[in-house]
Amino acid sequence: MSVVSLAQHRSVAYFEDAPCYPVDKLVRLHGMKWKMMEEKDEEKQRRLAEEFNAYLDGLEKVPGAPSRIYLWPEGKMPETGTYLENPDYRYNHDPDFRPYMYELLLPEDVTPKGAVILCAGGDHGDCVIHEAYQSCLDLNKLGYQCFMLLNRTNMMPYTGQECGADAARLVRMIRKNAARYRIGEHQVAFAGFSNGGLTGEECIRYYSGDQKVTDHFPDYVPDELDAYGGAPDAFICVYGPRWEGKQIDYTKVVYPPTMFAVGMEDKALDNLHWTYQDLLAHGIRAEVHTFTGVPHGQAGVSIFGNRNYFNFDLWLLLADAFMQKVFGK
Repeated sequence: MSVVSLAQHRSVAYFEDAPCYPVDKLVRLHGMKWKMMEEKDEEKQRRLAEEFNAYLDGLEKVPGAPSRIYLWPEGKMPETGTYLENPDYRYNHDPDFRPYMYELLLPEDVTPKGAVILCAGGDHGDCVIHEAYQSCLDLNKLGYQCFMLLNRTNMMPYTGQECGADAARLVRMIRKNAARYRIGEHQVAFAGFSNGGLTGEECIRYYSGDQKVTDHFPDYVPDELDAYGGAPDAFICVYGPRWEGKQIDYTKVVYPPTMFAVGMEDKALDNLHWTYQDLLAHGIRAEVHTFTGVPHGQAGVSIFGNRNYFNFDLWLLLADAFMQKVFGK
């Protein structure tokens, strides 16, 4: 394996544990990573990898850093058991990865409007710091309890049932603890970005309505959380609609009200045209917001000082209005 692949893989946990580290240092780490990955000269790339590793070695958590909250008790996670090795660090998560979340909660003197689960795109990693972490901070300012999901991603080597099970587990955890979070049990939204949007739909597809984890994993042993509904009450899909032509069986699915946000220069727009019509054909409430000139992956990029597409920030206010309508406020 290359020194670059090893360095990049080392950084995944730092990006995914974004609430634990100084933001400015994560932003610098992000820039160093892409400079290293895009360098074509092997010797220069090797030197950049050494600098990158040295920077990682010097990173320290902020005082009072939060702890990961794991979704499944050890040994109780439903899984296919087919993911056994990660050659050349092809995937960000190794086979021993355990899904977890971070709570980003409001002060006790602020009355929450509801709860939002945020799931970054891609194979997570550095996507987390802007799509999930920064968006959590933005939605905190708008009055929401936020939960940053680090799940088995909706791509190889995991299945849609696995990634959806992680999302459903977090929905159930929030519902069970609704009183502690000072929200209604049915005020839980899921916001997914790019591949994270596909995760949101897999959660709905496999775990909404009366569907159970045991429907997909017969050996799974249910616990007290499984008594709670596993699908969100509102779905916010940010430039992550289902692939054009991909059919789902709506027979057992209870699809929640859905909002889409996508830039007009995003290739995902083609998928959205098809998905939106499919949802409407099945009687599902959905709304679409498009943004002139905006390409893919622009949620939360203000963390990098990027204001090239400031109009896309409006998705946050639109999502706020959408959730309040769904939650009955």
